[in-house]
Amino acid sequence: MKKTVLLHSCCAPCSAAILEWMLANDWEPVLFYYNPNIFPQPEYEVRKNELSAYAARFGLRVIDGDWDHSGWREAVRGLEQEPERGARCLACFRYRLLEAARVAHEQGIPVLTTTLASSRWKRLDQVSEAGRWAVSHYPDVEFWDRNWRKGGLQERRGALLRENHFYNQLYCGCEFSMSALQERRARQSEQAREDEAAARSRIAEASGR
Repeated sequence: MKKTVLLHSCCAPCSAAILEWMLANDWEPVLFYYNPNIFPQPEYEVRKNELSAYAARFGLRVIDGDWDHSGWREAVRGLEQEPERGARCLACFRYRLLEAARVAHEQGIPVLTTTLASSRWKRLDQVSEAGRWAVSHYPDVEFWDRNWRKGGLQERRGALLRENHFYNQLYCGCEFSMSALQERRARQSEQAREDEAAARSRIAEASGR
């Protein structure tokens, strides 16, 4: 008999390998797309629509949460200047997983897990802490605290991303992570210019000998 689990899902790339594993191991996943952190709204819709289309290929149910970005901003108020993987991320995980635990409770689904534990951009200890805290409000729901990167799933994620030509961004979704990505790219561009200038200088020196 298959076991039912509510999989809090952030996007198709992070969900595909987990879903494949679950379906092969007698789990019946119900997906919950609740990611009000994602900004702007068109970005949210792109990720939601791709996940829904992928889930439909397997006949999987997707529960669509609301895009309440203002509510999410209130939940992280005062943490706007925190670095990525800092206190703001923990508050974000708590906000989203508490709602996931509530939905699992209302739907009679006894197990909750999340694709957040598959992302290299996330701290697993924060995901674990947030998940355990969320289900503490609903005694009939258990948090499946698993590292979804291990067991070849990280490599399988990459393979499925390429096979399905998934839309894939290099930031988790919120405006703060987007700014961090832009800053990182700017630093990389500056470093590339410095490296190129140094290489040209060495070539010029060698040519003058």
